[in-house]
Amino acid sequence: MLTSGITWLSAEPWAHSAGSLVLLLSVAVAARVVASRVIVRVVRLVVQRTTNRWDDALLGYRVFHRAAQVLPYVVIEWGIGLVPDLPAGVAVLGGNLALAMMMLYAALAADGILDAAQAVYSTTPHARTRSIKGYVQLGKLALFVIAAIAIVATLIDRSPWLLLSGLGAMSAVLMLVFKDTLLSFVASVQLTSNDMLRVGDWIEMPQVGADGDVVDIALHTVKVQNWDKTITTIPTWRLISESFRNWRGMQQSGGRRIKRTLCIDAGSVAFLDEAAMAHLSRMHLLTPYIEEKQRKLTEANQALGTAAGVPANTRRLTNIGTFRAYVLAYLKANPDIHDEMTCMARAMEPGATGIPIEVYCFSTSVVWAEYERIQGDVFDHLLAILPEFGLRLYQNPAGADLQRWQALSVG
Repeated sequence: MLTSGITWLSAEPWAHSAGSLVLLLSVAVAARVVASRVIVRVVRLVVQRTTNRWDDALLGYRVFHRAAQVLPYVVIEWGIGLVPDLPAGVAVLGGNLALAMMMLYAALAADGILDAAQAVYSTTPHARTRSIKGYVQLGKLALFVIAAIAIVATLIDRSPWLLLSGLGAMSAVLMLVFKDTLLSFVASVQLTSNDMLRVGDWIEMPQVGADGDVVDIALHTVKVQNWDKTITTIPTWRLISESFRNWRGMQQSGGRRIKRTLCIDAGSVAFLDEAAMAHLSRMHLLTPYIEEKQRKLTEANQALGTAAGVPANTRRLTNIGTFRAYVLAYLKANPDIHDEMTCMARAMEPGATGIPIEVYCFSTSVVWAEYERIQGDVFDHLLAILPEFGLRLYQNPAGADLQRWQALSVG
């Protein structure tokens, strides 16, 4: 009887501690229910009644939900020291676990704040010219590294500075592990500060197969949607270490360059006689040019005196020169060609494929489909008008040409 009484007295403190722990956990569970079902619901109702975008973003990224999860662990961390007869080791372990969970949910809430900040910023006009996604990702990386160090230090009951000193000794390994992150961060800063790249820019980077619009700029990668609707992912640092073409300047200028050549058969180039000049002068685009040229040529030839009797001594119009004048007049009269940008038709160096006449001008539209229509209309007209000048387009012999020559030789 005495032995059972002594056993009961020795077991009573443990029962007291267990009951206190159950009570503490019950209070923590109640705090969690109150935080998640009452406080969060009240916050949601308040947020829905406001017009501020920030609180909507914070609610959408569950910042309030994650912050509410901190409350039960605050109760445990604060109340575990009040449990009577609890061994010191158990109290320290329980307090450290609660503190570690508090840090975890605080880090998750801070992560949601960063996501909300990026979402709100993406709706502003500045987001198109300055992307902060890379900085947000870097902030998240730093946040979780710091949180991990703090949580581990708390669980092992050591100072976080001790862990940091150990990481300092492993700096070479860390530099190797985070090499791509560091390169990408530096590249993101340079791309943003120098305004080299924006979401929506059309870029070309043939070495990685990219030709399309930039749809996302992140810390480590830049995504480009090509014109065939495929996605090319480019490491951010490659946009700094290698060259790429950005078409933003063309899009902002309001004009897109047309640069194409017509190769004229050298055998069709000749001087214009009176009949040919009379025929061409009926073209209203050429009338001012031919009248002015005829006046200047007449004055120059009269100054030659008797030497003008030899045709080789006189100045005369050529069909290819008159065609270039027509091309320039046609471009300047075309409403689809930008009249405030460079516009010319120039003769290039003759070669094995004839005499190239280069058309250099800018369309009034930068939209791809409209640009191609304008360019096609211009060259359709120029190709069709060539015979009026007695000119031929150079073309390599085709099978039909060889058959026709063979038939003529046989005949």
